[in-house]
Amino acid sequence: MSNMPHRLTELPREATTRIIGFSSATPALETRLREIGFAEGDTVQPLHFGLFGRNPMSVRVNGAIIALRRSDAAAILVEPAA
Repeated sequence: MSNMPHRLTELPREATTRIIGFSSATPALETRLREIGFAEGDTVQPLHFGLFGRNPMSVRVNGAIIALRRSDAAAILVEPAA
């Protein structure tokens, strides 16, 4: 994976990355993502993708496992963890 920002939905399983920001058309989605535990600097790792359209997906964020829709996960921008 290159050092350029990627969307969380573009990553393979088990890729360890760091959240660098959000790219959402609606401020409400960014607020909701922050409320459930996503923030800049957090470590995030995709764990599982659903069978139909790879939806929903589960991710590990700072040790917690969270399931979310791919459309919501696409708003999370990440880079490789150092």
